[in-house]
Amino acid sequence: MANFSFILGIIGNVISILMFAAPIKTFKRIIKKKSTEDFKGIPYITTLLSTSLWTFYGLLKPGGLLVVTVNGTGAILHIVYVTLFLIYATKTLKIQSIKLVAIIDIAFLGAVIAITLLAVHGNTRLTLVGLLAAGLNVVMYASPLSATRTVIKMKSVEYMPFFLSFFQFLNGGVWAAYAVLVKDYYIGVPNGIGFLLGSAQLILYFIYYKSTPTKSIDEKEEKEGSAHLVRTGIQMNDLDGAHENDKNNRNLHKGKSLPKPSLSRQYSEKLVKTLSISSSSLGSHNEDDIEKGLKEAH
Repeated sequence: MANFSFILGIIGNVISILMFAAPIKTFKRIIKKKSTEDFKGIPYITTLLSTSLWTFYGLLKPGGLLVVTVNGTGAILHIVYVTLFLIYATKTLKIQSIKLVAIIDIAFLGAVIAITLLAVHGNTRLTLVGLLAAGLNVVMYASPLSATRTVIKMKSVEYMPFFLSFFQFLNGGVWAAYAVLVKDYYIGVPNGIGFLLGSAQLILYFIYYKSTPTKSIDEKEEKEGSAHLVRTGIQMNDLDGAHENDKNNRNLHKGKSLPKPSLSRQYSEKLVKTLSISSSSLGSHNEDDIEKGLKEAH
């Protein structure tokens, strides 16, 4: 039975690490879109506290190596998740999340560790930390239900990560079985509740899975925006071609015909011609009068 419980603990470690790694897909999307959208930060903040307390519990408990390794890994991953969430959250949500992190993950956790090490002794330490860790484990399992209202309102599971709920379901079941074998109620009770809550989350997921749009609105808008840019580029190319053809036609027309003189130039040429004709006529009349006078004198 001891060997079987150890093997079950190893399986529980693997499933727990998969559960802790499940949000990686969610945070890839957050980084890509540079926004937390409608995702909630509470699951990651509470899970960071839970994994930290369980790591501390494993350090206090004799033979708690499996508890330390899995929860220590989970705590490190959730430090990364919470940091990324704070970076990409909106200003209001960021302020709220920072307050929660300061109160829950720093002040409360620090107070529990300090009180346990300084004011509590013997087996009471394990009891105190075990009860707190068990209660927070239930909160961790229930935290994805914070998205329930959004799921029901939107009739979409887009913001309810499936793998997180699925691995919580498996993790709760395996660790509950492990706790029965090693007779650790602090591990068994919260993980049994986690198994039931994980089942409820999966049921909710499959109810609204069919009504979830296959493509998000943002992706649609992004594609439409790309198409608009392509059409605009084609239209601009067509306009540029039309302007180029028009320019070439004008140059060709200029090559075939000489430019017409301006109005002022045309007026000047007419005036010169008129004066020239008038001068010629005046000169011819003067010559006729001179010849006529000479004849009369003779």
